[in-house]
Amino acid sequence: MRIRLEKRARLIESGREPYPVKPERTHSLAQIRAAFPGLEPDEATGTRVSVVGRVVFIRNTGKLAFATLQEGDGTRLQVMLSLAVVGEEQLADWKALVDLGDHVQVQGEVVSSRRGELSVMAESWAMASKALRPLPTLHAGVNEETRVRQRYVDLMVREEARSMVRTRAAITRSLRETLHANDYIEVETPIVQLVHGGATARPFETHLNAFDQKMTLRIALELYLKRAVVGGIDRVYEIGRIFRNEGVDSTHSPEFTMLESYEAYTDQFGMAERMKEMILNCADVLGMRTIETPQGTIDLDGEWKWLGVYPGLSEVLGQDITPETGAAVLARIADERGVSVDPAWDAEKLVLELFSELVEPTLIQPTFVYDYPPSAQPLARPHRSNPRLIEAWDLIIGGMERGTAFSELIDPVIQRERLTEQSRRAAAGDEEAMQLDEDFLRALEYGAPPMGGIGLGIDRLVMLFTNTGIRESILFPLLKPEAG
Repeated sequence: MRIRLEKRARLIESGREPYPVKPERTHSLAQIRAAFPGLEPDEATGTRVSVVGRVVFIRNTGKLAFATLQEGDGTRLQVMLSLAVVGEEQLADWKALVDLGDHVQVQGEVVSSRRGELSVMAESWAMASKALRPLPTLHAGVNEETRVRQRYVDLMVREEARSMVRTRAAITRSLRETLHANDYIEVETPIVQLVHGGATARPFETHLNAFDQKMTLRIALELYLKRAVVGGIDRVYEIGRIFRNEGVDSTHSPEFTMLESYEAYTDQFGMAERMKEMILNCADVLGMRTIETPQGTIDLDGEWKWLGVYPGLSEVLGQDITPETGAAVLARIADERGVSVDPAWDAEKLVLELFSELVEPTLIQPTFVYDYPPSAQPLARPHRSNPRLIEAWDLIIGGMERGTAFSELIDPVIQRERLTEQSRRAAAGDEEAMQLDEDFLRALEYGAPPMGGIGLGIDRLVMLFTNTGIRESILFPLLKPEAG
């Protein structure tokens, strides 16, 4: 860095700008590659251009210097500086002042080298941005910690990192297009909230100075979107950042992106069709309806099965588990199977934990897991034919939950009972319980239409199609501060 700082100072002393406002650029590197395919070796085109790029390779010989420039999408192009063309002073300055990682602007003729490499033969050059830190060596790679902590370096040196950004953008764009084609309206709802709800999760707390009021960051998009449906926006969605003050692992991040959509006059089965449509459209945009994973091949063209929570758990355990099975029996099964549980958990919570640990990882093909116990989703409608269950499903693909949906609870009396029970749990020390949201209940009391709702984790959908962990799927993930 000291040597590079000295070079920066020499540029300034000689009256040259190491960081000019806008270097002249007539063509992108990609445009030149597209315009001049298949030149013969040592061919001159007569076309003069001005290009800008980051120097990712440099070789300085006596009377001829070579460099490779790279632009944002990874396109590369060679530039050549010949003593006979650029002159002694400019060639000497190039050798003395340009390092790997610098952005440079080169003006000259589009030619091909003796080996047939498409190039720009420089007639002049200028610094576009002097890099003060050296690039990591490309062949040695960058370790994972550096890749996620310094994503900008990762993007410079790895095409896979740039591809991840494009893939995520394509998935998000496809989801929006599918919903727009089905007449959904995209809205934005508050991130800083007085009452947290819409999920069972521990919130981040903050303080609003204007009102001298304790606030939280949202843990879900649900409750405001349902207010919009009450108001008459029958098909509504939001893609937004969610914040949950909980653990960090390969599938969980405290800050992540959710899509939530709500549609009047449909139910969990209608939302299952909508979810399938969204995911298959994403697969088509990416050109991959089959996905190779360490657990096996996922076939999105195959059957999307439905599996009840209790029958699924019964099959894996080899014994009948029903909503009537007691907590003591379930706790004993957990102990026998090595599943860690809390002695305070009731039967419903134990069933959910056992299913999550023993059944969910085995579900590789798309599977709608449904017929949950009520405590799983306090905002879902009671089952139409079994009062011990609710109308909700989780979509499991590749052994991991990718999304969820409900036939939404619209009865304000039952909803008040559910949220009151949640507030009791919060008072008893449950940091993940929802708060009682009086304004949300007031909205339901005006009459909400029957509706279905979807929650889809964007990060987990990206993980599905790219076979990566959550830290790779998020461009700038939340990380523990660097030591020292």
